[in-house]
Amino acid sequence: MAYFAAILHMLNPEKNQEYRPDHLAFLDNLAKEGKIFAKGPFTDGSGGMVVYIADTWEEAKQMAEKDPYVIHGVRRLELHEWDMKPSG
Repeated sequence: MAYFAAILHMLNPEKNQEYRPDHLAFLDNLAKEGKIFAKGPFTDGSGGMVVYIADTWEEAKQMAEKDPYVIHGVRRLELHEWDMKPSG
């Protein structure tokens, strides 16, 4: 199991609200499967981030590319494996 940070850069703010319900439903379904560690928008409106839990980078990429925001060109995907270190 590894963590993968999907940075979702805003490309089309006008379409953002249109596809937001689909994006949130997509993430909720993955969260129920234990595939989401964290998620949320950036406060400056430049996009957001989802941290996926996956066995491989390819698996994380497949999940991230199915996000409605990515499919419909609302946001640009940038994916990185994250070497998460718990505090304490």
